[in-house]
Amino acid sequence: MQHILVPIGFTENAQNTLQYAIDFASEINAKVFIFRAYSAHSKAGTIINIDNIIARETNLYLRTMVNSVDKKNVEIKLIAAKGSVVDSVTSIDDELRIDLIIVNAKSNAIKEEIFLGKTAGSLVKKTEVPILAIPEGYKYIPVKNILMAFKSGVIKSKTVLYPLQFIVKKFHSEVNLLLVKTPNYSQEDLIIHKYLKKLQTTLTVTENATTFQGVLEHIKTQNPDMLCVFTRKSGFFKKLWEKNTILKEEFFTNVPLLILKEK
Repeated sequence: MQHILVPIGFTENAQNTLQYAIDFASEINAKVFIFRAYSAHSKAGTIINIDNIIARETNLYLRTMVNSVDKKNVEIKLIAAKGSVVDSVTSIDDELRIDLIIVNAKSNAIKEEIFLGKTAGSLVKKTEVPILAIPEGYKYIPVKNILMAFKSGVIKSKTVLYPLQFIVKKFHSEVNLLLVKTPNYSQEDLIIHKYLKKLQTTLTVTENATTFQGVLEHIKTQNPDMLCVFTRKSGFFKKLWEKNTILKEEFFTNVPLLILKEK
């Protein structure tokens, strides 16, 4: 894991998220690319190049953000891109091969009932890059205990577990698997893939209406430093991520959420 992308918004939590990303990158010797998308709509006949002005202001804002944190000798690059966040992230990934996006979970949302804001939600929904969503105000600690929740032990992508495998190797993390038997589960779902078994420290099997209800039931006893889930073609999390914002009543965690993409 060499390249970490950090989308930066105009929020009080932006600095905290950037500091988390830098602290994390410092531990794994990765580069951090901090990024902000901008858009401009010039009126016909205008002489002033609005795009250039906004690009300069965006870069200035990013430099100000970098100067406000402890850089810890991490290599940091600034990216200001014209266009939507999702389109820009896709282009950046094509060029740089981003290994992980670290984003503020709440994004620009100001409503207390929202867990995953519009920016984070759209990145989960529309990109293929693994995402680490950081809760509001969360401070970095080494990842020693991971709770991985899923409703099927079937894995069809060879690369889906790479971020988790990397974190486990770097931090010597324990991985507590939580297999949630939801209604209409199949016997195939109960077979744990060999790659998951290699990561497994413990295995808990529970029966709940949704994967999230299983998480709610066990997260306090497990007390993890990170929660890990899949996005798949079907199931609770796929339906959850179809929206651009996630309410706390639908899903919430007070620890970083690692979202793995099964392509």
